[in-house]
Amino acid sequence: MDFSSFDIRKYPVVPVKEGYTEWANTYEQTVYDEMDLKLLSGISQIPWMGVDKAVDLACGTGRIGVWLKQQGVKHIDGVDITPEMLSRAKEKKVYDSMLIADILHTPLASASYDLCIQVLADEHLPDISPLYSEASRLLKKDGKFIIVGYHPYFLMNGLITHFHKENGDPLAIESYIHLFSDHVKAAQQSNLTLVEMDEGIIDDDWLAKKPKWTKYKNWPVSFVFVWQKA
Repeated sequence: MDFSSFDIRKYPVVPVKEGYTEWANTYEQTVYDEMDLKLLSGISQIPWMGVDKAVDLACGTGRIGVWLKQQGVKHIDGVDITPEMLSRAKEKKVYDSMLIADILHTPLASASYDLCIQVLADEHLPDISPLYSEASRLLKKDGKFIIVGYHPYFLMNGLITHFHKENGDPLAIESYIHLFSDHVKAAQQSNLTLVEMDEGIIDDDWLAKKPKWTKYKNWPVSFVFVWQKA
C-alpha cells in the first residue's frame, strides 16, 4: 500500500536516492540502536561466528556491517544505491567489497552467501517480493535471510520515514506499507521458511533518548524476521 492515504504530517516527500543522499551526513546520529541493533542482538537462530560470508543489502553508512563484524562474521559485501552513503561505509573498513547497485537486481553470484541481511529499507520498496526473491537467489542452501524493518503500525499511524535537513526543515522519503502477511507470502514464493521473529517497542530505553515520544510508549516500532532457504 502507498503511504499517502495514511499521511498526517504532510512533509515534502522525495525519492529514495535523493532522500538518503541528503540524509547521509546525519544518518547515524538520528537512527537509534533500539530500532535495529537491539533486535539483531536478540536473534538466537544464527551462530554469528560461524557465518563465513554475508551480504548487506541497502548497507547505507555501514552501521550493520560494523555490528556483524563485531559478532564475528568473517566476510561481508555491501550493496547500496547511494554513493554518499557508501562513501561513509567505506571509511569503516568492514566490507570486502561495496557495490553501487539496485538491491533487487544485484550482479552478485547466486548461491554464494551464508547470510543475507537488509535493515530499515523495505518500506521504500513498492513491492517486497523482488527483495525476497533476490535474497533467496544469493543464499546457499540453509542460508539465512534477516530483514529488520520499520513497523507497519507506525506507518499506518501516519509516521513516515523522515529526517530534518540542516536548516531544520523536515523531509520524508518515499514509503510503502507492507503487512506481515505480505512478507510471509513473498517468502513462501521464494523458498524461504520463517525460523524466528520479534518486534521492537517504544520502551524506557527509547524514551530516555526521545522523551517527546512518551505518547508512543509501547507502540511497536520495528520488527525482525529470520528466514531460512530450503
